[in-house]
Amino acid sequence: MMYQILLSLHIIFIVTWFAGLFYIVRLFVYHAEANEKVNPEKDILKKQYSLMEKRLWYGITWPSFILTLIFGPWLLIKNPGLLHMGFMHIKLLFVALLIIYQFICHQHFLNLQKDNIKKSGNFYRILNEIPTLLLVSIVFLIILKHNVNWVYGVVGFFALAILLMLAIRIYKKLRKK
Repeated sequence: MMYQILLSLHIIFIVTWFAGLFYIVRLFVYHAEANEKVNPEKDILKKQYSLMEKRLWYGITWPSFILTLIFGPWLLIKNPGLLHMGFMHIKLLFVALLIIYQFICHQHFLNLQKDNIKKSGNFYRILNEIPTLLLVSIVFLIILKHNVNWVYGVVGFFALAILLMLAIRIYKKLRKK
């Protein structure tokens, strides 16, 4: 029963962590675009987005991230046999990518909090797709863990995502001309 409780808590904090990751970058989009407005609207919006980002980042996203990283390893301690399964190595790789993404978002958060806006709303829109790709990949990986074809599915999914992002960039450049 303890394992199921830990698993439940792990899933709950994964969900809230992802909610924070999805919403924080959406706020980054709005914050960057607010910088293009004229005053007083520009200052009002930037101040409001900074406040919303701070509350979300420190009140939901970071605590959920930390609790996810507590309950995940705890589950592995309770069931070390998972570490001998190939799918778990891939899952942990994706989790490592999410952790890197968390720290990348933290750098953007700190820059925006200092009113050091270096990136465009479009950049943040693209950045916002990364956790979606990782979430979908992790879920399919966990569900299809005993199926040989999951590797091809994950690789294909990422290949499609890369092609879509390249197409978005090419279209944007053509539209500007």
